[in-house]
Amino acid sequence: MDEPKGRLTKDGIRIYGEADFAGMHVAGKLAAQILDEIAQHVFVGQTTGEIDRLITQMVDDAGAKSATIGYRGYQHASCISVNHVVCHGIPGDKKLKDGDILNIDVTVIVDGWFGDTSRMYVAGNLSRKSERLIEVTHDALMYGIEAARPGNTFGDIGHAIQSYVEGQRMSVVRDFCGHGLGRVFHAPPNVLHYGRAGTGVVLEEGMFFTIEPMVNLGRPETKVLADDWTAVTRDKSLSAQFEHSIGVTSGAPEIFTLSPAGKFHPTYG
Repeated sequence: MDEPKGRLTKDGIRIYGEADFAGMHVAGKLAAQILDEIAQHVFVGQTTGEIDRLITQMVDDAGAKSATIGYRGYQHASCISVNHVVCHGIPGDKKLKDGDILNIDVTVIVDGWFGDTSRMYVAGNLSRKSERLIEVTHDALMYGIEAARPGNTFGDIGHAIQSYVEGQRMSVVRDFCGHGLGRVFHAPPNVLHYGRAGTGVVLEEGMFFTIEPMVNLGRPETKVLADDWTAVTRDKSLSAQFEHSIGVTSGAPEIFTLSPAGKFHPTYG
């Protein structure tokens, strides 16, 4: 990368250097490995609390830190969002039932770098409507990533996701977005998963951020429950989400959180 290391754009977005990409790949790989390994522990009768306990142990065993334990008072190494929970589901004693779909979101810190990723899982048998929701959400993420090239705008990313999802007669959640990251958990820019092509900040080489579309089978509206974390669909329709952390390069973006075992999608592997 030919940008000076650590430069901030006029929009407050940090431009990272080549060595920083290496640090993000290490952190992202660990987060992805943890999500690979947790797949075997998602089954009917399992509790989300036990899944989180196992994730906490994996983070500790790797000599890394969880970015979420202690973050704004949160006390878990993962967010686990089941069925109509859109995001920020709190692990607990609830047992998974046959056909439940769940998003597991993990962020680790390795040598000061943050690796942030989430993906979908299923307990037992996957229904056709759930499978289609998961497929559309995954594909929407990849369309968004494909648009993350220098000279494009953040509106191009949002437009790629929104136009695809709505073309499949589903909806994109507006209330939550992707974010910049690197040596901090959340930083500019906000990465909206909807928008108009050609609008917003222009992407530059060296930008790091997450793309993490949440897609609902029903309407896009959400509400946050009394615990101040759990966000659910207002119409109780199913919701799905996938998240990658990426870095903008001169060509195709680098995905820091690729699954080492090829298990990013629950029907893969």
